[in-house]
Amino acid sequence: MHQTQRATWVIGIGILVAIGCGDSQGSDAPRQLAQATEGSPEGRGTAPQGSATISGTVTFSGSAPAQERIKMDADPQCSLQHKEPVTKQEIVVNPNGTLQHVFVYVKQGLEGRTFPTSSQPVTLEQQGCLYHPRVIGLQVNQPLQILNSDSTLHNVNCKPVNSKPFNLAQPVKGMKTTKTFTAPEVMVKCVCNVHPWMAAYIGVLSHPYFNVTGDNGTFTLAGLPAGQYTIEAWHEKLGTQAQTVSVGDGDTKTVTFEFKAP
Repeated sequence: MHQTQRATWVIGIGILVAIGCGDSQGSDAPRQLAQATEGSPEGRGTAPQGSATISGTVTFSGSAPAQERIKMDADPQCSLQHKEPVTKQEIVVNPNGTLQHVFVYVKQGLEGRTFPTSSQPVTLEQQGCLYHPRVIGLQVNQPLQILNSDSTLHNVNCKPVNSKPFNLAQPVKGMKTTKTFTAPEVMVKCVCNVHPWMAAYIGVLSHPYFNVTGDNGTFTLAGLPAGQYTIEAWHEKLGTQAQTVSVGDGDTKTVTFEFKAP
């Protein structure tokens, strides 16, 4: 056996022994792609309850930092899936000068209101030894479906502060496991100890008003009740920004967040 393959299996066996597979469920279902959160009802939770909309763009100013290359040679099952070099996706600037992977949500202004929880699962997929999507949002107690689409061992180690942490192994391609978070938290970080470059971030909220920017850098918070809100934009490396926005019934307001190069 090749030395790097042997090392990967040794690490994998150690993780399986340490964390077990009690939460994992095998599946022969066809491969399912993780849905993009930008602009999707699933990415925003349950159906909205109002008629106001806050939308906007997250821009980036300055020189985008060079992307660090990921070395996947330790696991041939990872490297063989990529024809081109793979880089860390920590700061992704779009060609139009906007920023990807920004979690935008209502931070304040919905206190005292309750919202039904969506039963639609949000999928976190492991494919090409990367998490897809890198940033997602869901409601408290909304199902998180974790899917392994790789022919190699992954473990999903999520460490929320306000909910019960979990660390589960998925050694077989096609495995799916469903988890939930019991309390709001922005953000929950998940990693894979077998492949230390893998990272995903999950925003957990008690309401459905959140979105994640994609390849055009935009976000939409639709169906808001009339009121005054603090809207926060979160990025894993560039921090947070907040704005106060007031909307009436049927109003549409547009805001822009600008993050600067570190």
